[in-house]
Amino acid sequence: MTVPFSVLDLAPVVSGSSSGQALRNTLDLARRTEALGFHRYWLAEHHAMPGIASSATSVLIGQVAAATTRLRVGSGGIMLPNHAPMVVAEQFGTLEALYPGRIDLGLGRAPGTDQATARALRRSAEALSADDFPEQVAELRGYFAPDGVVTPAAGNGPPVWLLGSSGYSARLAGLLGLPFAFAHHFSAQNTLPALALYRESFRPSEVLDEPYAMIAASVMAAEDDAYAQEMAKPQVLQFLRLRQGLPGPLPTPEEAASTPYSPLEAEMIRARIGDQIIGGPETVRKRMDELLERTRVDEIMVTTSVYHHEDRLRSYEILAELYGLASGAPEARG
Repeated sequence: MTVPFSVLDLAPVVSGSSSGQALRNTLDLARRTEALGFHRYWLAEHHAMPGIASSATSVLIGQVAAATTRLRVGSGGIMLPNHAPMVVAEQFGTLEALYPGRIDLGLGRAPGTDQATARALRRSAEALSADDFPEQVAELRGYFAPDGVVTPAAGNGPPVWLLGSSGYSARLAGLLGLPFAFAHHFSAQNTLPALALYRESFRPSEVLDEPYAMIAASVMAAEDDAYAQEMAKPQVLQFLRLRQGLPGPLPTPEEAASTPYSPLEAEMIRARIGDQIIGGPETVRKRMDELLERTRVDEIMVTTSVYHHEDRLRSYEILAELYGLASGAPEARG
């Protein structure tokens, strides 16, 4: 099964480096994956996270779009409860006006951060609920209408996607007839139920005649299984520390290799790795094919968090080689 492949980037900050270097790596990765034949490149919104440099998501989208020529560039996603819909419309209307036909607006309903940070973003404790997400989406989409008064949003509306890690946004995306992206990389147990709910709920719209589903998967590909497993250790330790309330930059491979784990921590790590695609080319091809067959998605988005930038680039190169992306993978809709 062959589908378009895309990229989800959190602009990871690694131990001993800086946010500036992480952002330069993002621009380099975008150029390289465009040349490799990847279809779209999305940036994720997270705040007050020492290991993630993509917090000013719309600013970074503009930089990536300027550094590339063909890639669709967008948000994976904008956490709408954090922002006034009109401001988001102005930002993405500007991006669409500058880079027509290349911008995506992926929307999430979770704050993507703690309540204190969310309050600082919105400057109001009353606007932090995700319960009014459908109304926020409708308001935002309204600003893009050709006869609207919000400049430059009016008439410059990018495709809107709904993102989710449970069934809520899956159902809403289906009812609105919008494309849907699911966070398989951190909510794998909910992937199949959410996709089924989206497809069952789908109503044709002026946007789509039939459902269009994408999932984001964590992939670490290397020349062999052993090195891929070593590559995976830093992000596992980073995840564990995040769960313990100790967010930080991506640890070094040496630190990850020398860190002891309790039995409970080891079990958490096994569960975490079990949902990821890690290995040499043969292993990655087998597991990716199984995932595509199981989910029947229309597109796959790959996120890769490893310490060395060269290893990250090579992981995407291996995927491109395995699936012949540069030689002409099928075009995605939207």
